[in-house]
Parts: sequence; structure tokens; C-alpha cells
Amino acid sequence: MNPRAARTVPFVSKCIGTSLAQIAARCMAGTSLKDQGFTTEIVPAFFAVKEAVFPFAKFPGVDPILSPEMKSTGEVMGVGKTFGEAFYKAIIGSNERLPGLPTEGETKTVFISVRDSDKAQIAPIARQLVDFGFNIVSTTGTQKILSDAGIECKQINKVTEGRPHIVDALKNGKIDLIINTTEGKQAQEDSFSIRRSALQGKVFYVTTLGAADAVCKSYAIDLPFEVYKLQDLHEQAKTIA
Repeated sequence: MNPRAARTVPFVSKCIGTSLAQIAARCMAGTSLKDQGFTTEIVPAFFAVKEAVFPFAKFPGVDPILSPEMKSTGEVMGVGKTFGEAFYKAIIGSNERLPGLPTEGETKTVFISVRDSDKAQIAPIARQLVDFGFNIVSTTGTQKILSDAGIECKQINKVTEGRPHIVDALKNGKIDLIINTTEGKQAQEDSFSIRRSALQGKVFYVTTLGAADAVCKSYAIDLPFEVYKLQDLHEQAKTIA
């Protein structure tokens, strides 16, 4: 029995409607799981997504890229009948906003630039975004990959390649969503100005393909979404008497 409980414990407890801290405390006091009637896994009939809240906007000059260091100041939970719905709600709860889908006559643009190891997986994500109505702009390497896959995509300069470049486009309000994965110290330093400009302009920014795929799943949900009460959701799960 490990008497250490991180923030994941109350999160999971809220998901399943059962206090894991209480169960663990009783175990340490000598009451077995069998005696507590807690011997089977509780599988909720819904999805729950935990999203971290970061204070980057309050600290000018700080690089918002993540690292092993603890940087979040809190977290929220999004709940939905699908993963996309839960993720979308988690984004809203963390005080972030996905750009709305383009409407008729409206132009919205996604900037995509990914590291070499992600290039083989980026085409399906870009294709989904095009299907949702977005235009795509990319740096040279990513643009070639997408064009070869038959996806219409315009090339845009990196900051080091001369103006006009991606940061200029961000400052001019021409970018609505960013998918940017990097690896290596130099690549992270080169993309620092992109991250800061996105933060200052409140442009939604993802740094992994998994997050990009989750964004696509969020765009696929029907709006307006339904709001659930945890009490009602817990009634659907097996709980301890």
C-alpha cells in the first residue's frame, strides 16, 4: 500500500463516483477490499478528460513549451459521451478556446509544422481539417509531405527564412490554429517566437499529434453539447454502498 496520493486520485474518484482515498484509508486500517465490497473495476459509461491549466499568459517572455517540470496551476475535467465531447469541454474549462469551424464565405487557416518523426502521420489529420473547411499553411518540409498526399497546402517561411514568415502571419491575425511538433534544443528555440505570438494572440496551439487528433475529434461533435450532472452520471456506474 502506497500512502501517497497525487491529484489523479480525486480525479478518478470523481469519475467513478467512489472515494479511492477513503477505500485506501480503510485498507490501511485493516479493512480489506473484499470486506469493503470493492473487488471489481468500475467502468464509467462516459469519457472524462483531465486538462491542465497553465499561467503562461501572466508571465511575459516565458516559453510555454512543456517539460518534466511542474508548471500547471490547476486542472479541470471535461465529461462527455464521446472522447471528442469530453476533450472539447476540458478545453473550455481550462479557459482556452478552439476556433469555430469556418462558415460559408469565411476563411480560417491552420498552420502545420511537424518534426520528421511525425511527418508520416500528419496527412490524415490535415485532411480532416480540410474537410472541416480550414485552409492549410506549412513550412517547407511539412508542405511537401502534405502536397505529395494530395492535400492543398501553401508554403510559409520559418522565422529564420526571412519575411513574411509565420510570426508575421500570427501577428496579422491570419492564423487560427497551430499544430507544431518539435524535437531537439535548436528546433525548440527556433519555434519559441511562434509559441509566444500564439499565446499573446490567443491562438489555440497543440504540440503533439495526439492533441491534434483530439482537436479533430472535438470538431466532429454536434453543438450545442449537453451538460451533465455528476450525480446522474454516477448512478450509471457501480458504486460502493
